[in-house]
Amino acid sequence: MRALTLAGSGGRLRILCLGAHADDIEIGCGATILDLIARGVRLEVDWCVLSATPVRAEEARASAMAFLEGAVEARIEVQGFRDGHFPWQGSAIKEWFEILKARPRPDLVLTHTRDDRHQDHREVCNLTWNTFRDHLILEYEIPKWDGDLGRPGLYVPVSEEAVERKVELLHRHFPTQATKPWFDRDTFRGLARLRGLECASPTRFAEAFFAPKLALDLAAR
Repeated sequence: MRALTLAGSGGRLRILCLGAHADDIEIGCGATILDLIARGVRLEVDWCVLSATPVRAEEARASAMAFLEGAVEARIEVQGFRDGHFPWQGSAIKEWFEILKARPRPDLVLTHTRDDRHQDHREVCNLTWNTFRDHLILEYEIPKWDGDLGRPGLYVPVSEEAVERKVELLHRHFPTQATKPWFDRDTFRGLARLRGLECASPTRFAEAFFAPKLALDLAAR
């Protein structure tokens, strides 16, 4: 399988990470972020969480700081939109998205997948595409009760060390989720192993994304 590279060691990459809830970004693309930093990519990250209670907001900030340790620039933002009601807060969330749009242009936007069964996740995805119309957008996946995992078309091989670090940080920084039966090492490592199998990852592990629209320049200019 042929691979495309956005940035190599020493290269600069500005990323906008969008998550509806406190642990979404970490679950969906945490190992990818960790591996980029470990490989020496100069990451500049806007890490934005849209909904969190005061306790969960503390968890979100601490977790983001841990995942982004080593990034060149990290701006962490936690908003207070009402959990479970994003479609009915669309106007206010859209105004906030327009503020994001005015910031330095990201090279890559990471957001929820459009076919996610959680209404908050879908709303974030819809507004991502509505706001960032001329950007590279990849949609990450979240395993959960709904059984809505799809067939992703883009895979990012990640190291086993990044997967283990992701699992360790998730459990360290999100104690409020510890009682949930799906929030465990087997879930996160198992999905990464399955996606690694699907793309013949040389590391055996991968995180998968949906890329509904990509532009590829096949000829050097």
